[in-house]
Amino acid sequence: MCARRVVGVVSRESVAEESSLRLVDEFAAFGPLYLKWVRSRLQDGGMTYARMRLLGALHCNGPQIMSSISDELGVTRRNITALVDALEEEGLVRRKPHPTDRRATVIEMTGRGERTMDGIYDEHRAAVAELFAELDEEDRRELTRMLGALREALRREGICNPR
Repeated sequence: MCARRVVGVVSRESVAEESSLRLVDEFAAFGPLYLKWVRSRLQDGGMTYARMRLLGALHCNGPQIMSSISDELGVTRRNITALVDALEEEGLVRRKPHPTDRRATVIEMTGRGERTMDGIYDEHRAAVAELFAELDEEDRRELTRMLGALREALRREGICNPR
């Protein structure tokens, strides 16, 4: 999608709409580039983006049942099962029976998984800091505030999980 040029009378609303469309264009261009950049950094260490997201969910929220992880990450339960299978084989997570629900399985990180995530997060934080150093401190604070406001607007509409 690209912002279309407004033809005719320029109103305050059309200027706001035009700037909103330019923002959509920037998000649409930045998002895939950012993900490609993250994926390239992860692959250097042998980790996929999908695996990092699953490990990150466990790292931040602790042990969870697979359906909760699926809902949080917005991926199918089949994909979560495949990811857990691979991570379990690598010794990064383990399955445990749910203490009260025999139908559910709890996924938790192993010590090796925790150490792996600590290393990935440290490397990722350093790389992101380098990327966002392109912005001065005031711009970073303002971008953080603005993105938080947009995320909150989406949360109010029921679009995303609260964070």
